[in-house]
Amino acid sequence: MIISKKEYLMPATEHEAHENVEIEAKSKPVAGVTVLILGTMALLLCIGLSISFGAADIDLLTVWSAVFSFSGEVTAHQIIQEIRLPRVLGAAIIGACFAVAGAIMQGMTRNPLADSGLLGLNAGAAFMVAVSLAFFPGLSYKYLMLFAFVGAAIGTVLVFGIGSMSRAGLTPMRLVLAGAAVSALLSSLSQSIALHFDLAQDLAFWFAGDVSGTTWDNLKLMLPWVVISFIGALFLSRSITLLSLGDEVAIGLGKRPGLIKLAGSLLVLILAGIAVSVVGAVSFVGLMIPHITRFLVGHDYRWIIPNSIVIGSLFMVLADLCARMVNPPNETPIGALIALIGVPFFLYLARKGGRGF
Repeated sequence: MIISKKEYLMPATEHEAHENVEIEAKSKPVAGVTVLILGTMALLLCIGLSISFGAADIDLLTVWSAVFSFSGEVTAHQIIQEIRLPRVLGAAIIGACFAVAGAIMQGMTRNPLADSGLLGLNAGAAFMVAVSLAFFPGLSYKYLMLFAFVGAAIGTVLVFGIGSMSRAGLTPMRLVLAGAAVSALLSSLSQSIALHFDLAQDLAFWFAGDVSGTTWDNLKLMLPWVVISFIGALFLSRSITLLSLGDEVAIGLGKRPGLIKLAGSLLVLILAGIAVSVVGAVSFVGLMIPHITRFLVGHDYRWIIPNSIVIGSLFMVLADLCARMVNPPNETPIGALIALIGVPFFLYLARKGGRGF
């Protein structure tokens, strides 16, 4: 869309009027509220089922009493409080982190194939986790999370740097190819470090994806970052909607795309770094969930981001439940399970030129 000089010189009130018209045209508030309510109800039900399922059969009434009237003398309550509840809450939070990071990336870059896993952020975070375990063993989870943030930033710089080398600029497919190359490089380096320093066992779950090690201490450390990032994403959602229409449109409506992209990139690095530091380098969640959400609630990011939180959480809780049910009592790596769905989804999007549903 070409913005005329008249539109650039438009008074603030007219800018706001045009901005409202552009956003309202892409909004489905009724669908947004409906999906948010139904999704939250489904998420709570699935969290209850996920907690009740395991080696020890526990009914939903016991789950309820363990949460709201805990007794340390009841074994089932201890299992729920110490093992199952942090695990399922961790899965829900991680799913939301990946989904919101993917939504922000797709909206800011107008790249329907954007995902922290496909664009090298997850591999960068996992690489720095491997470096920290090799050279700084015994670090607490707090510092491990900081290493993951730095790794996600390294992955981003490498992918966008390599992808920008072409004269044709950054196309969605070129960005994904650069992401695949950088991910392969960083994953190889991570595995080399693991072999050289005999860390294969410690890093195995970061490569395969696993939420079983989530603890209350992990949740306490990551929750403030997650809450601040989600609030920031909701605050930016209106601007991201305008960016998704093109930089020219955003500039014409008085926005500053560079500043919005900087803030959005910072949120993506935090969310991807947190997610990888807990569950490992899981891909495709940030690719699939924003597309599914956009199909349900329209193209207004004021609805896409909150619904991505709910649907991303629901997806990861179900994936964790399935990972335990496929081959009991053994657990299937959650990353492999998600890849079985994510790869066909990616091929479908690539075949349609990234247009989604």
